[in-house]
Amino acid sequence: MSSREDDPRYNAAEDLIERNLAAGRADRIAVIGEGGKTTYGQLADKINRCASGLLDLGLEMEQRVALCLLDTVDFPTAFLGAIKAGIVPVPINTLLTTEDYRYMLNDSRARCLIVSEALLPKFLPLMDSLPHLKHVVVSGAQATDFLAFDDLLASGAPEFAAAPTSADDICFWLYSSGSTGRPKGAVHLQSHLIRTAELYAHPVLEIDESDVVFSAAKLFFAYGLGNGLTFPFSVGATAILYSGRPTSEAVSAILKDERPTLFFGVPTLYSMLLAGSDLPVAEDLNLRLCVSAGEALPAELFKRWLERTGCEILDGIGSTEMLHIFLSNRAGQVRPGTSGREIPGYGLRIVGDDGLEVPKGELGELQVDGPTSAVMYWNKRERSRQTFLGTWTRTGDKYIENEDGTFTYCGRSDDMLKVGGIYVSPFEVEEALISHESVLEAAVIGKADQDELIKPKAFIVPQPGVTADAVLEKTLTNFTAEKLAPYKRPRWVEFVEALPKTATGKIQRFKLRDRESAR
Repeated sequence: MSSREDDPRYNAAEDLIERNLAAGRADRIAVIGEGGKTTYGQLADKINRCASGLLDLGLEMEQRVALCLLDTVDFPTAFLGAIKAGIVPVPINTLLTTEDYRYMLNDSRARCLIVSEALLPKFLPLMDSLPHLKHVVVSGAQATDFLAFDDLLASGAPEFAAAPTSADDICFWLYSSGSTGRPKGAVHLQSHLIRTAELYAHPVLEIDESDVVFSAAKLFFAYGLGNGLTFPFSVGATAILYSGRPTSEAVSAILKDERPTLFFGVPTLYSMLLAGSDLPVAEDLNLRLCVSAGEALPAELFKRWLERTGCEILDGIGSTEMLHIFLSNRAGQVRPGTSGREIPGYGLRIVGDDGLEVPKGELGELQVDGPTSAVMYWNKRERSRQTFLGTWTRTGDKYIENEDGTFTYCGRSDDMLKVGGIYVSPFEVEEALISHESVLEAAVIGKADQDELIKPKAFIVPQPGVTADAVLEKTLTNFTAEKLAPYKRPRWVEFVEALPKTATGKIQRFKLRDRESAR
């Protein structure tokens, strides 16, 4: 965090906003959203009013405030407003169930909930069963039984002295996506936000104040938080916020009408955009770089996107625990089908089942060492001990380091198959299937045959307009026979309309396994 690490006083919200005011950017556009455009000066005023308004409600430093907010200017206002007051914001997924929210609000012991009006009905059944929750503030509300966020801001002060926090103070939590079970609250420090920008966004993306940034990944997600808030605010760039679902039609319209220079998506979305008819032609785009994370980007998708748009996708990997990307391809140096090379400032190692590092070319679990690692999972001591190993953090991802220093993703540890005593990466099989023109998406799991031996089974989402029948199944079987070793080829193919995914676009293969075992 450059010289700020030696300063005993550091507040992440003050840093991200005041650096722009000090640089004369008060009149520059910080956010473009459904409510119009907000300058950095206007955003600073909103953040100060939010900070003082929260304290006026009786909240105190280090208490939690849950944020279940759509991507509007109210999100950065509430998130940074809480941080500036020394209160700990806990953004939560906007697509969960009432019972999920009950769990998170009780687990975090949030004293206040700031929620978008459209999402409020999911919380109403909980109001009498949350002993720690004292205040509900509603964003977008005109007249409800709860305090409107606009009224909270109106009552706040336009000037506010940031709480005397330090770089090592707890700053915010992010709940894991829950792709393998109950979400876990990853606890992050004040220094972590700016460090992701300094280590990744500035040197790798070369982001500057002239950039217009659009992240289809939402702000409640670690990936989206960096893309749509930390990175643009760290240099005075402009963030486009979209509160709706990132359909191919909506995203295509934003790419054409708002003309962002940096676009952040996930593999599923890139596939949808290429399959749809709305993606603008290259001449109507203003992109200089695209980024993909959340799941590994198949080489075929990279090639098709580059041919269609003329713009590279920099595939990388990050995590909620590490906050953002620590392993990435670089512009002009992309090796399709890999996650690229480590980001300077982070250390990577691949270890075997015995906990020892494996040689290059051998499969193992990726572990990462770096300054943005969460300090723990809240209220989960044993899971914390299993994940945070001194300075190293286990990712749960299986990787191979190649001779050229790039890393190839092989799947989640829980998703790996062992066929005939040999590990098989579901991602490798999926990538082979996706390279066929008739396949939109694929997911592979292990299934026992009549001899109780595990073999690969593929679930296929065909491209729009493609007939899913025995002819296509035979075509894909023959196609994979040309691309994969015999033991890696799918023994069964099942066509489905959609694959189960988390809200952040990760395929939930465990749900496919559960579905298969229930038959």
